[in-house]
Amino acid sequence: MERKERSSEDETDVLVFPFPVQGHINPMLQFAKRLASKGLKVTFLTTKPMQSPSTSISIQIIEFPEGEQANGTEEFAHLFKTLVSERLTNLIDRLNSSSSDPPKALVYDSFLPWALDVAKQCGLHGASFFTQSWSNSSIYYHLNQGTLKVPLEENAVVSLPSMPVLGINDLPSFVSDTGSYPSLLKMVVDRFSNFQEADWLFCNTFKELEHEVINWMASKWPIKTVGPTIPSMYLDKRIKDDNDYGLHLFKPDSELCIKWLDSKETDSVVYVSFGSLAGLTEEQMLELSLGLKRSNRYFLWVVREAEQSKLPSNFIEETSEKGLVVSWCPQLDVLAHRAVGCFMTHCGWNSTLEALSLGVPMIAMPQWTDQPTNAKFVADVWQGGIRVSKDEKGVVTKEEVEWCIREIMEGERSLEIRKNSEKWKNLAKEAVDEGGSSDKNIEEFVAKLLCN
Repeated sequence: MERKERSSEDETDVLVFPFPVQGHINPMLQFAKRLASKGLKVTFLTTKPMQSPSTSISIQIIEFPEGEQANGTEEFAHLFKTLVSERLTNLIDRLNSSSSDPPKALVYDSFLPWALDVAKQCGLHGASFFTQSWSNSSIYYHLNQGTLKVPLEENAVVSLPSMPVLGINDLPSFVSDTGSYPSLLKMVVDRFSNFQEADWLFCNTFKELEHEVINWMASKWPIKTVGPTIPSMYLDKRIKDDNDYGLHLFKPDSELCIKWLDSKETDSVVYVSFGSLAGLTEEQMLELSLGLKRSNRYFLWVVREAEQSKLPSNFIEETSEKGLVVSWCPQLDVLAHRAVGCFMTHCGWNSTLEALSLGVPMIAMPQWTDQPTNAKFVADVWQGGIRVSKDEKGVVTKEEVEWCIREIMEGERSLEIRKNSEKWKNLAKEAVDEGGSSDKNIEEFVAKLLCN
């Protein structure tokens, strides 16, 4: 879909402002591309230098050198709120006074609830963008409201409106262990401090995927699904040349990975990746290594350079005929490749959405934050994969790794899981295609701004 031509007098500027980490920047950048493809002038705000992925999106840098010296997440978040809020206000004031087409709306990361105050102060509409699922967000909402009391008993369950019954290990780690990361827990809960005052509430999901909790939330607030926010060429193919996020934390070994996959049979490879942040213990790396060897399957394993010292000695050499270990890879291209039969994943929301959108069965091995809840939905609600079990020490054993791989690749449930994965792939494409649930929501947002 080409960008609609409009005269300069008609251009409506929208500011898009993510929290400055890749897992938040990428989905909001993809949303910006969707808005631009529908005729809006989009300005992407960032505290880190980056190139625009599209000629229809301009980049504005808000300087934040203090972030480099911040001592931990809590100090970073405090400095970001204190300093960047003032700089954002100054930037919008400059745009309002110098442009013939001043911005009309600020789409801000829900992690930055104070950005709504800036938007209102500067005379802009405010739209909060939730980068996690609505299911996870609803858990934090109930925690914020005091309507979720986390039981202390290990086998207790939690019942919330329009959600499946959740065990303690199905809750986000910040909730099941409230003392683990208090500053991060405060950040995810504070998203609901003023969210009801926003003009729109967007989420990187699609209606068909989370329809029960979406219907419950939509009966109370103006929530809109706009996902999955992955490059258009992997979904509806309506945005020309949108085949990449445009921002990479690490340099992928693209040519090596794809050439290796090209030499393998269809659905024969186990793809293993735990994202850009998760770190496994040496014991867990050993068990995972042995489990991959025991499965006797081809595997492509992403092990970041900082983690490679945890691999057993000679593991790469000993498994060279079956496996390929790389420091990073082009994940979308890998998941879209015919040779990949399953994805062993930490169930970060972006990775989960990518696997669902490309029809790849998952072995869910969550680590922290929202991942346990995502894993619960992958295995029990969407039935597009299976979830690993841990031993009494919290380790996924080599026997469990081997069993999960065999079960999802050739076991009794493999055909049903593959069928469900294909169903979600088709529904994801339909959601963003012309007339789909997410596409309609984006069209309504654009129309509202253009007529104001």
